[in-house]
Amino acid sequence: MPGNARKPTDMKRTRGVNSVMRRLARFSTATLVESLRDYSAALPSAIKPVASRMKLCGPAVTVSSPPGDNLMLHRAIYAAQPGDILVIEVSGQHEFGYWGDVMTQAARVRKLGGMVIDGCIRDAAEIARSGFPIFARGICIRGTGKRGGGAINHPIVIGDSSLQPGDFVIGDRDGVVVVPFGMIEDVISKAAARVKHELEMKKALAKGRSTLEIHGWSA
Repeated sequence: MPGNARKPTDMKRTRGVNSVMRRLARFSTATLVESLRDYSAALPSAIKPVASRMKLCGPAVTVSSPPGDNLMLHRAIYAAQPGDILVIEVSGQHEFGYWGDVMTQAARVRKLGGMVIDGCIRDAAEIARSGFPIFARGICIRGTGKRGGGAINHPIVIGDSSLQPGDFVIGDRDGVVVVPFGMIEDVISKAAARVKHELEMKKALAKGRSTLEIHGWSA
């Protein structure tokens, strides 16, 4: 059964989630992972958007699926709330097409915010045209079973990253980063400071200074 880690039941909660999404979405994944100072927050680099311009940002609904089976992914579509991001681990068995065009349409109707999977998808051309943001390890035409098993909204691990239901997931062309829910305000503050610092460095470079001088590495 779906867990109860994050169930926004009133407008105040929904507005709060939307506010966090807007604020985090201002920053690139590279900026956020550097602000976290924890590279384990970055999901494996093989996980990339199906189309290069796809971006996502939202709270995670975590999904653990048995290998070569996608019934729990179907269930997760209906356990999630609008704006949620499905984040899926598939027991290390990447070479199956766990998600396709029909599931994408179902997720769009549910107004989900996107999907991240440590596995493969299929119907890539149709998904790219849909604009629904999906990040995956690759494309595989091999189908899956519907035997069942797995879990929704329980802690999962993808690569070096541990994810809890309700953690925020941000994805862009560079990859995907996980911001723990309890660290959101600190990360936003540090990310804003980092962006400001990098703008100042670019201005200094435009005036003729070198990166070596700026960082104090000059001989």
